This record gives sequence, C-alpha cells and structure tokens, in this order.
Amino acid sequence: MALINQAGFAEMHGVSRKTVTGWKARGWLVLEGKQVDIEASNALMIKHRPGGIQTVTGTTAGNSSGNTGNRGSDSTKVTVFAGESVEQAVRRVLASGEVEMTFDEARLMKEKYLGLLNQLEYDQKSGLVVLASAVAQAVGEEYAKVRTRLLSIPAEHAPRIHRLKTVTEVQDVLQELITEALEELTKDGDI
Repeated sequence: MALINQAGFAEMHGVSRKTVTGWKARGWLVLEGKQVDIEASNALMIKHRPGGIQTVTGTTAGNSSGNTGNRGSDSTKVTVFAGESVEQAVRRVLASGEVEMTFDEARLMKEKYLGLLNQLEYDQKSGLVVLASAVAQAVGEEYAKVRTRLLSIPAEHAPRIHRLKTVTEVQDVLQELITEALEELTKDGDI
C-alpha cells in the first residue's frame, strides 16, 4: 500500500489541491490518517469520476508542492483547414481519438474554447477582427482602381508625350503623370 499526502496526490493527477479536497468530500479518496492510499483511491476514482482518471505512471511518497500548472493548454493544437469552420476542426480532432484527456482537462478545454469563441464574437462586433475574404475583396478593388488609372495614362497623354524630343523629357513627363495618378488615388481616402 503506497501512501502520499493530498498535495502529492493532486500533483500526481495534475489537478489543484482544491480539486483533491472536493474528491475527499465526495468520498473518492481512501485515507490512512492524513495520507492518501494511492491504489485504493485511484480505484474509487475510476469507478465514480466521469471519464475515469488518467494513467498515473509514478508514485511519489512524501511532500510535494501544489499544482503542476496548465496541463494540456498548449499541448493540443487544432489546425483549421481551408473551407473548414473552427467547430468542424474541433469535431474532426476529437472524433479522431488522437486527443486523450481527463474529464477535468476536457471541461477546462471546453471553457477555454467557449471563452475564446465569445472573445472572437466580441472582436468581430467591435471591428477589431474582420474576415480575411472581406479584406482581400477591399484590397482587390483598390488594386483594380490603381490598375485602371495607370493604364489610362498612355491613352490620355500619348499626343503630349509624342511631341517630346528627348528620352529625359519623356521620363520626366511619365514620372509626373504617374505621381499625379497615385496622389489622386490616395486622396480618395479609400485606401
């Protein structure tokens, strides 16, 4: 029979001391004085806890300190493929069975996901986040204006350029015309 204190049991399972106190209140821990019987407590938790428990590989006796931190927060990354919504990507990853987590980790992931989803909705409504397709369309429209304006220069000014005598004069006039066209486009305020 391996015994460990409650803080060590919390660290072993990657949860906070408060969570272990809750397990104790539910009767999921087998205690020998103030020490937790690891094997018996794990057996109770598998029986009673939703989703069972994660596999614990090591047993550490003695005092341990606190929580192990944000387990699983950065270890699980979801890639969203082109044409796939965030919800579809999450469902795809979870359905594949590649992600193994405890009930508490799953609940934490769900809460983080819902929080990020709410933040995204807020950012969209406040205008901090816009759809990439909307930005691409706006940029495309601006490039079309620039292209149209620059392509109109030869037709509008060919007679004037034709009368020039030297290459330097042609370069100067073209530079002036292109600069004027670009200034016109930036004065619109749409860029």
